[in-house]
Amino acid sequence: MFKEMRRKDRSIDDEQAIELLRKGQYGVLSTVGENGYAYGVPLNYIYHEGNIYFHCAAEGSKLDNIVYNNKVSFCVVGNTEPIPDKFSYRYESVIVFGRAVEVYDKEKEGALVALIQKYSGKFMGKGIEYIQKDGIKAKVIKINIEHLTGKAMK
Repeated sequence: MFKEMRRKDRSIDDEQAIELLRKGQYGVLSTVGENGYAYGVPLNYIYHEGNIYFHCAAEGSKLDNIVYNNKVSFCVVGNTEPIPDKFSYRYESVIVFGRAVEVYDKEKEGALVALIQKYSGKFMGKGIEYIQKDGIKAKVIKINIEHLTGKAMK
């Protein structure tokens, strides 16, 4: 179903790929719209309970595309560094393939709390208040991971 990685010598194992998902600050969500075009959008996310979660407004291109086709990919790039004398680069990255679905109730709240912990951990009290007040307005999307690959050149 998924092609094998061409440069297997640069493959990292699932544990290392998941660690990169945990520590990454943002990723790029790629979807396909009704017009047939790919749409990549950077966003904040959380790797939580074996899935990727992100929040968004109640409408927009990424949601339209997910309704059209919920198969998505999500890419996170970690540390990078040029190696000028080798005409190369040190890097680490992971690509997730899965299906995106909206979540509700306790799962939605849990994902929002995890997002606050990751990005605003010193303000948890304020964050919880924000969720209780305005969290209902946001949509939370989960990517059920079906396949992931990680790659690095150290």
